[in-house]
Amino acid sequence: MHDIRAIRENPQAFDAALARRGEAPMSSEILELDEARRARILAAETAQAEQNRAARDIGAAKSAGNDAEFNRLRDEVTAKKAEVAAMQAEAKELDRKLADLLMILPNRLADDVPDGDDESDNVEIRQHGTPRSFDFAPKEHYEIESVKPGMDFETAAKLSGARFVVMSGGVARIHRALAQFMLDTHTEEHGLCETWTPVLVREEMMYGTGQLPKFGADSYKTTDGWWLVPTAEVTLTNIANDMVIDADDLPRRYVAHTQCFRSEAGSAGRDTAGMLRQHQFEKVEMVSITRPEDSMDEHARMTRCAEAILEKLDLPYRTVILCSGDMGFGMLKTHDIEVWLPGQNTYREISSVSVAGDFQARRMNARYKPADGGKPQFVHTLNGSGLAVGRCLIAVLENGQAADGSVDLPPALHPYLRGKTRLSSDGTLV
Repeated sequence: MHDIRAIRENPQAFDAALARRGEAPMSSEILELDEARRARILAAETAQAEQNRAARDIGAAKSAGNDAEFNRLRDEVTAKKAEVAAMQAEAKELDRKLADLLMILPNRLADDVPDGDDESDNVEIRQHGTPRSFDFAPKEHYEIESVKPGMDFETAAKLSGARFVVMSGGVARIHRALAQFMLDTHTEEHGLCETWTPVLVREEMMYGTGQLPKFGADSYKTTDGWWLVPTAEVTLTNIANDMVIDADDLPRRYVAHTQCFRSEAGSAGRDTAGMLRQHQFEKVEMVSITRPEDSMDEHARMTRCAEAILEKLDLPYRTVILCSGDMGFGMLKTHDIEVWLPGQNTYREISSVSVAGDFQARRMNARYKPADGGKPQFVHTLNGSGLAVGRCLIAVLENGQAADGSVDLPPALHPYLRGKTRLSSDGTLV
């Protein structure tokens, strides 16, 4: 959420920031609401002071036996009380309207975010590894002979409908091994704190990280009001909700492996084959909570944490900075890491690592206490996939496939598979 004081001080800069997002100017409407709200607050405070004065004078009139003055003051107190209540109610309603308006406006963009319309305008900042040359036509993951026995979309459709999968045997074990490998790497080498969080959250937690109110259709809500998390970003970031953290306790770095749930409302017809885009999937999510001056360095560090997973798995990838037209609603700056999928002959996103600045912190009232003892300030929040487990499984299977339908597995996974190194053409680990 945006700082209303910053909008008051420089409305032109606020409108210019919205324009980079393709949004219409909003400062006039916001400031009109803000002015009306402040006017009602001031009027209520003035009426309250007059009510208090009249209440004090009542005693003096009664002591002096001045019944006429006593009755007049008593009526004035009653009238002022009703006037104060009405003005406070008006101010509260205007405050709600202002908050609702600010809640649906996207975050500003960092100065180094490139301008552009869509993903075609994203800018590559580095590339790692060389895509493998095959002496046969590489297949997509769900077409590989060894994968077919362990990746059942028909049974999943019977159980749950489209965009679900039932994994079994060697495929399920590789999927589990990948998640464990990611967690161990992040906790033992990258200094993240392993955390286990719920996948059902209260509505205010979804507001805190920006999934609500604008993107409710992208997530699932239960009949009793809980929401299924679209990512552990929601729970990990909201650990700081309504907290004041000592500066010495920052940064806080979390990692969690969770189920995630997304309706994919905006992706009808996209990636319907295979398990690239599912309603239920698993992610290893990273979240950092930092002081404002540290957040950009932390963003670079988190990006390297995610890239390191792909490097250990010998998977080619490239890292891009998202342009203004491809940025997420609540983010200041985002790096997308795209892994090479030979079955599609292209790079596909496997991680987004983003810094939100104080945008989420204002929604959550997440602050820190400066070391010098000054007034509490809003923290900065960051999040990133480290990685999407299912998409990593796809990359491992496609990049390791052989002509006979078997799959050679990355050495980094061998210890997690008790020394197994291949998925044989019949679907068993050997």
